[in-house]
Amino acid sequence: EVQLVESGGGLVQPGGSLTLSCAASGFTFDDYVIGWFRQAPGKEREGISCFSSRINNAYYTSSVKGRFTVSGDATNNIVYLHMNGLKPEDTARYYCAADKIVGSPLASCLTMTTMDAYLELWGQGTLVTVSS
Repeated sequence: EVQLVESGGGLVQPGGSLTLSCAASGFTFDDYVIGWFRQAPGKEREGISCFSSRINNAYYTSSVKGRFTVSGDATNNIVYLHMNGLKPEDTARYYCAADKIVGSPLASCLTMTTMDAYLELWGQGTLVTVSS
């Protein structure tokens, strides 16, 4: 079965850290990019980061660059989103999604994080609340 399962969300104080996990199964990990998205209440979904085991540099949107980092465990097919310096505005439900690489991994990352409506493979999401 093809699926993505997120975990690791919770309540954290401003300035704190949290690591989310996205466990992938049912497809060849190296052939896909894994993107992280978030949706805050009343706001549109935002693509924030993307990982591919084929490239060393992950993609980050400006709102999280310098605070969030993404890493992957290709052996266990897991992608992590390490979030530091969390702010109340980071409160959202966080999702991971997967898309098969077309062309270069970086191009696929840019496509999926900016035009996510076409994506079909999503996890169920995990809630992150940043509050004192």
